[in-house]
Order: sequence, then structure tokens, then C-alpha cells
Amino acid sequence: MKTETFSYLPPMTAAQVVSQIEYIFREKLIPAIEYTDRLAADKSYWSMWKLPLFGAEKPKDVLAEIEACKTQNPGCYIKVVGYDSIRQGQVLSFVVHRPDQSTA
Repeated sequence: MKTETFSYLPPMTAAQVVSQIEYIFREKLIPAIEYTDRLAADKSYWSMWKLPLFGAEKPKDVLAEIEACKTQNPGCYIKVVGYDSIRQGQVLSFVVHRPDQSTA
């Protein structure tokens, strides 16, 4: 099951994930983390991990929350989301962890 555009590429390296998170900050988006235990054509709902990361200022803040989410939800897919406070919605997202992959 493909999850989004980046899912057709090999898993992102840690440096690529950091680069994407830096882009979120440059665009003044609000990062958030979402997870789900399964992917299916009929299930498009992902649970939010905590609240959006309003206080995050650096990629390391987001990376720490990704790791915490992985620890609490080891068998889940995890994605990073960028919310636009002006448009009042999600404008980007990318999967950073799949249960069958061992790195971010």
C-alpha cells in the first residue's frame, strides 16, 4: 500500500528527514506527528501524536517526538505533517517510519 508521493521512493535517510523538517520551519508551518497501526484503502484516519508542535524551533525537537512516538507505538506507521495557520489546514506530510523499516 502506497501512503503518499515519497512512498514510491526508497525510505528517506535521517539527513533527508531533517531537510524536510527544516523546510517546514522555513515555510513557517507548524509541525505535527501522526500515526496509524494499519494502512488500508478504506482507512485514511491517522491519530495525532500529542498536540501540534507549536513550541518546536529546531528539527531536533521534532525528531525527539518522532522517537517518542516510535517507542510508544512500535508497530505503527508514523508521518510528519506541516500545518499552515493561515490556510487552517495540512499542506504537506511525509512518512518517516514504517513498521517494516528499521531507521527513520
